[in-house]
Amino acid sequence: PVCDNAGGIAEMAELDPAVREKTDALDAAGNTTAAIGKGFAIGSAALVSLALFGAFVTRIRHSSNDELFSLGVNMLEPLTFAFLIVGGMIPFAFAAMTMKSVGEAAMAMVMEVQRQFDEKPHLLDANPTERPDYDACIAISTKASLREMVPPGIMVMGTPLLTGIFFGVTAVSGLLVGSLIASVQLAISMSNSGGAWDNAKKYIEKASPDSDLKGKGSDIHKAAVVGDTVGDPFKDTSGPALNIVMKLMAVLSLVFADTFYAVNAGRGVFNLA
Repeated sequence: PVCDNAGGIAEMAELDPAVREKTDALDAAGNTTAAIGKGFAIGSAALVSLALFGAFVTRIRHSSNDELFSLGVNMLEPLTFAFLIVGGMIPFAFAAMTMKSVGEAAMAMVMEVQRQFDEKPHLLDANPTERPDYDACIAISTKASLREMVPPGIMVMGTPLLTGIFFGVTAVSGLLVGSLIASVQLAISMSNSGGAWDNAKKYIEKASPDSDLKGKGSDIHKAAVVGDTVGDPFKDTSGPALNIVMKLMAVLSLVFADTFYAVNAGRGVFNLA
C-alpha cells in the first residue's frame, strides 16, 4: 500500500516518469509478498477455526454426557451433509456481497468527483484557485464501509445461530466444516489471483507500444484494467475478510453451544435427529 500510494502521489505531482516506474516495480513486488503473507494469515485462521470447532464438539459431548458426538462428527448423516453444503455457500455469498459493496461505493465516489468537476470546472485548470471537496469523498468511503458491512455481518453471525436453534447441533457441525473448507480455498484463490491481476496490469503498462502487449492505452491494457478492478476487492476486501468469517462462525457456535443443546437436547426447534 505504501508503494502504491507513493506511485499515485508521484503521478499526481507530475514527477519524472522514472519515479513512477520504480514505485510500480516496488508495488508489484509488494503484491507478491502480500499474497505470501496472506497465505500465512489464512493458515492461521484455518487452524484457529479448526480448534474452535473441536472445542464446540467437545462442549456438546460434555453437555450431553457423551450422547452426542461420542464418536466424533459423522459427515454421512443426512442433516450434517446437507448443512455441509450450506456452509460451503456462505463464503461465496459473503464474498459476492462485499465485492458488490466495493463497486457501489466506488461508483458513488466517481459520481461525486464528476459532480465537483461539473459544478466547479476551474478545478481542472493547471493552477486552480480552489481546493476540491476532499471531505465529501472521504465521507462516501467511510460511510459505505460501515453501512455495507451490515448485511454480510448479519448473514455470518445469524447463520450459525439460526441453524443451531432450529436444526440442532449436528447441523451446526456440518455448517462449520463446510464454511471452513470453502473459506480457506476461496481466500487463497482471491489473494493470489487479485495480486496477479494487479501485476498483470503493471506488466502491460511497462511494455512499449511496439511490443505484443501494445502498452498503456491499448485494448489489452483496458482489459487488464477491468481485471484489476475485480482483483483489488479480491485481494484487499473479500479475501482477507474470509479469515474473519471462518473464525467468527466458529466462535459464535462455541459461545452458544449450551443454548443449542438446551433446545430439545440439541435437536433444535424442529426436533430433528
